Order: sequence, then C-alpha cells, then structure tokens
Amino acid sequence: MKGLVPLFLGIFGTFAFSWVGLTVIPNWQIGHLNPQMEEDGTDVYPQPQSGMVERGARVYAANGCNYCHSQQVRAEYAAADIERKWGDRRSAPRDYIFERSVFLGKMRMGQDLANIGARAPAEQENAPGPPAGGAAPAGSPGQQPAVAPLSSPARSGASPNPPPKSAGSPAPNALPAVAGSPPEAAGSPSPSAASPAPKAPAPQVPNASPGSTSAPAAANATPGGTTSVSSGTSASGELPIYSATWQHRHLYSPRSINIDSNMPSYRFLYQTRQISDAPSVDALHFTGSDAPPEGWEIVPNYDAKCLVAYLMSLNQSHPLKEVRSAAPAAASPPPAPGK
Repeated sequence: MKGLVPLFLGIFGTFAFSWVGLTVIPNWQIGHLNPQMEEDGTDVYPQPQSGMVERGARVYAANGCNYCHSQQVRAEYAAADIERKWGDRRSAPRDYIFERSVFLGKMRMGQDLANIGARAPAEQENAPGPPAGGAAPAGSPGQQPAVAPLSSPARSGASPNPPPKSAGSPAPNALPAVAGSPPEAAGSPSPSAASPAPKAPAPQVPNASPGSTSAPAAANATPGGTTSVSSGTSASGELPIYSATWQHRHLYSPRSINIDSNMPSYRFLYQTRQISDAPSVDALHFTGSDAPPEGWEIVPNYDAKCLVAYLMSLNQSHPLKEVRSAAPAAASPPPAPGK
C-alpha cells in the first residue's frame, strides 16, 4: 500500500506537467492574439469571414478534405513547403485567430491549401468568357458558370492564368480534391492566343483540390479524351486556373483537370436538372462524357458554392511582422575582369 501513493502522484504529476506544457502555456502565449494592423487602424489582417465561408468550412470538414490536405506552410528549416511555392512565409498562429476549426492537417495526399485563394486569377482574368470553340449556350451569352462569391480578404500576389500547355511541356501538379476541396498549382501569366512567344514552364504549385494525390496535368489543358468545360474560359480558350469555375469543375470531375488524379468526385454537391426557360447563369458547361443530356444542365447547390467560396478565401500571403517572408536570393555581382 505504501507504494501506491508515490505511484499515483507520479502518474498525476506526469499528466499535469503535460497539460501545463501543451495547453496552458501555449494558450497564455498565443491564445489572445489580435489582428495585425497599422497604427492608423488600416491594413487589418486577418479579418472575420462571411457566413458563406464559414459554412464552406463545415462542408470541407464534413467531406473529409482535411484528411488529404493540410493548411500550414512549414518553416524552411522543417520542410520544403516554401520552395514548392505553397507560400512565401511559414504559417503563424495569427493566421488562424478567426477559425473555429483549424484544419492544420497531419497528412498530405494532396498539396497544402493554406494559400490556394492567393493563387486564384485576378478579377479581370476571372471574367466570364465565351465557350471554347464556339458561342455561349442560348440564353446565357458570355456568362461564367458557378462563380461563388469571393468573401475572402484581399488577395495579394494572385497569379494570372498559366498558358495552355503544349505536348511535352511540364505540367503543374494536380491536387487531390477531398470532398469539395480544390487543387493547387502555381502558374505563369498566360500569353494571348496570338502571341507565339515561348512559354516558361509553370512552377509547381499545389493543386487545390481536396483528395487528389498526384501531380498533374496542365490545369488549363484538358487531358486527351477527357471532358472539358466550355464556358468561363479566358481569351485564349483556356479555363482560368483556380478561378471559381475551375474549382467547381475540379470538384465535379477531377480527372477532367488531371487524368491521373485519385481525388473522388463530389457530384452529389451538384444537381442535374432540366432547363425550363433559359440555362442558369451558374450552369457548368461540359463536353464529352460529363456533358448532361440535351435540354439538361449541371448546377452547383448551395453547399458547393460555399465550399468554393471557402477555398478561395484561403490566403496567408499577407506579411506578418513576427514572421520573415522568403525573399529571392540576391544575384551575386559578376567577377571583375582578370580575376
């Protein structure tokens, strides 16, 4: 009996010490962080999200996107996340102060999504365009399908569309999409259809879609034999990568983005319905095996729109005073002649 008391105290002390070190001290250090702002109260980061984005986060969790995707850019000494162009700096506690469920993640079958919203095209690049190779469907000229409201904080560093990929050119990694999550891949600005200038290979950036593991195919180019979205295209006839339309397409048919994707399709978030008077402005226009029957259309339900709004709100590109952003290495001056 005499040995029970020391044993009990040892067990209790071990758990108490762990609880203080893992819960109490971290909460004391970072549990009361406020948004960062300038002295005049401007440039506030982060900002609370809309109700639509919050609902999208619940849809993201309900469909298990967090099992295949993380939302944390690790420091350079811990991993190559910044080198992979998943962010310009590591994630910090302040990035998550308005998130009630923080999806840091512990596994990456797909790329990290912490900055998937920052990789979306600029608003002008996301403008509606005519279907590739023809006019828009009757009743919906030039309308972009399924564009979810962008209620995210201002995105900085959003990259424009990558150029269409030609045979043999490197393709960006395609992300696995988990229930409703988007793929990530960073792309280079897309040249106009008439400009024959050579294209630089796009840096590998994570695909934003949840649940898809692999690495992919050109985000804008449609793999041979797969379906393609025929609306919401850019001037060059390509779908703007990481635009709202692109996200919906990836969720509905991930293998139309990357033929090797292992991300499941989330077609239950979309409805195939008969067209009554005119096609819906939210309709997704596919050709090939994913195209609906004549007189029918595919439209996202409210949860799909919320999920896309949530994905496009993910943006940790704002500089933080407590975190050093990665800066490109300065080029060393050429050696002096004769040395």
